[in-house]
Amino acid sequence: MDNSLEAKILRRIRGKSLGWVFTVAQFRDLGSDVGIRKALQTICDRGRIRRLARGLYDNPKTHAKLGMLSPSAEQIVDAICTKEHTRVQPTGAYAANLIGLSTQVPARIVFLTDGPDKKIEVGKRIIELKHRAPSTMAGAGKTIGIFIQALKHIGQKKFTQQHLETLRRQLTTQQMKQLDKDIRLAPAWIADIIRELNEESI
Repeated sequence: MDNSLEAKILRRIRGKSLGWVFTVAQFRDLGSDVGIRKALQTICDRGRIRRLARGLYDNPKTHAKLGMLSPSAEQIVDAICTKEHTRVQPTGAYAANLIGLSTQVPARIVFLTDGPDKKIEVGKRIIELKHRAPSTMAGAGKTIGIFIQALKHIGQKKFTQQHLETLRRQLTTQQMKQLDKDIRLAPAWIADIIRELNEESI
């Protein structure tokens, strides 16, 4: 069995699902950063993995007609969060898309983070991480966080009955229970919408 660093890295990559996005951080138990970077570059040069951006790679899924598929913004950001031990929260039009309030996926996707500001360009997409104080990230990783950011994007005055009906169709029973549990994190007008949704689901 080949126990070289390159072989160990390849075994780990093969052990993950296709589409896995990763950085050097996912292999630090195997060797030095310098050695890992060299090994990843060699594996990439051989076409075994794809380089998405500086220090960011994936083991791409492929489609018979479309070829190599692009990873989602969440996959990219999750890889960065694993590396930097930070939390992120989708915001703006992208948050609205995630809960079905918009069909548009913006070319520029913004996440809030308790880590440093960062901009990542992957193909034609731009993913921005904007620093916020940890105290403002209480909803990160939860339905309530996406819900709050999506509704803030739409705005209280522009939120309509149609939006409410869309949320009733899109949100699962589990998501509704989670929203009710975390309602204290929401601004008053958003909390009122959560209560209205829960009353309708009873």
